[in-house]
Amino acid sequence: MSDTITLAAETRDRVGKGASRALRRDGRVPAVIYGQNKQPASIHLEEKELVKALMTGHFMNSVIMVGGQRTLAKDVAFHPVTDRPTHVDFLRIAEHETVTIAVPVVFVDEELSPGLKKGGVLNIVAHELELTVDAANIPSEISVSVKGKDVGDTIHIGDVRLPKGATAAVEDPDFTVATLVAPSAMLAEAQEQAAEEAALAEAASAEAAEEAAADETEDDKGE
Repeated sequence: MSDTITLAAETRDRVGKGASRALRRDGRVPAVIYGQNKQPASIHLEEKELVKALMTGHFMNSVIMVGGQRTLAKDVAFHPVTDRPTHVDFLRIAEHETVTIAVPVVFVDEELSPGLKKGGVLNIVAHELELTVDAANIPSEISVSVKGKDVGDTIHIGDVRLPKGATAAVEDPDFTVATLVAPSAMLAEAQEQAAEEAALAEAASAEAAEEAAADETEDDKGE
């Protein structure tokens, strides 16, 4: 289960671009908390603490206590040049509210994959999976085993063992999570072999045609 993040917050007395710029100059980040049919609350956070929380890697799939309110982060805006956070949107939630949230995927048991042992490459299609889960039991990550997987195999979401109480937001059980593909060297070798086999087949076909023509000529002479 992902850890709860706590951020101190102060109410914004003024809103607007000018007020937001002033906050950022003071090392603060404007934010808003909305949801649960309540009035949006305009707040600001300490930038250093926010950056520290963002660096955990689980900011977007953790319960965040902001100024005593239980929330989920729904959007973080960053400066296009400096990458500093410039605004955050938080959604209020109840302690056991059912939420849909994107959770990072981690692949395990790589040493037990025949395909990877022979040089295959794991092509990750979905780095995150959306789960519908109790807000009190949001997993920090989803472990996907590649045990027994060989080159050419596909891992579908229906193959993934989800945490207890969680369901996939994607209803299609054939939704592709990852595939195990041949490395470029192996592909080149396979293509070369296929080309050789095609050339041999073409030569054999030409030889058969020549023999058939020769037989037909001999038959004509015999007549």
